[in-house]
Amino acid sequence: MKNFKFLGILIAVMIGTILPSAAAMTFPNINIGLQTANTPQDFSNGLQILIWLTILTLAPSILIMTTCFVRLIVVLALTRQALGAGALPPNQVLASLALILTFFIMAPTFNEINEKALQPYMNNQITQQVALDRGIQPIRTFMFKQTHEKELALFVRMAKIEKPKNKDDVPTYVLLPAFILSELKTAFTIGFVVYLPFLVIDIVVSSVLVSMGMMFLPPSMIALPFKLIMFVMVDGWYLIVKSLVDSFVR
Repeated sequence: MKNFKFLGILIAVMIGTILPSAAAMTFPNINIGLQTANTPQDFSNGLQILIWLTILTLAPSILIMTTCFVRLIVVLALTRQALGAGALPPNQVLASLALILTFFIMAPTFNEINEKALQPYMNNQITQQVALDRGIQPIRTFMFKQTHEKELALFVRMAKIEKPKNKDDVPTYVLLPAFILSELKTAFTIGFVVYLPFLVIDIVVSSVLVSMGMMFLPPSMIALPFKLIMFVMVDGWYLIVKSLVDSFVR
């Protein structure tokens, strides 16, 4: 039961990261039944439940937007494409690996949320709004560490807000797109470095086949075994996972 409560608070915190910090958030008390909404309070409660059900359907997207999942899945997908092994590993395997690494990398952040927000709230030491405010801070700290100044300045300028004096002055709705853009930039940079050795093998194999007059033989069919041998010999998955985990500023 504690795990489900932690998951609920965690999702609420992540939802809070995409909303303006000034917006008050409350959890509705859900009672199953059909009754006439005779008062504005009844109508408000029903509307809150509808909004929360809608938001929960977006929970996977919120997880992607506020964690390191984007960088991981992009680099893993580029690695598979560079290997030229078709659909191997399958999308489910890549997504599962990226998700497991996401929880591994984000574990210190999630633990901080648990210690500073969830546990005090469950022990009735702080209010719900204070718990959400405390829970958002570790997520924001993580995003700030991965966000480039150039991208952050871009969205501050596009939002037409006053230049922030410190990190606390940066709204979360400005930080979030800057974080995602920075993650994509970093992911493609890492992917380019991973792609280079495989590109060299493709060029060499193509040149050899042309010189031998085998122009109608697909170079990818000949290059694939050499790519796999090289990837296995250098322990490719180990190097890629290690490089991805080390690429995150903690």
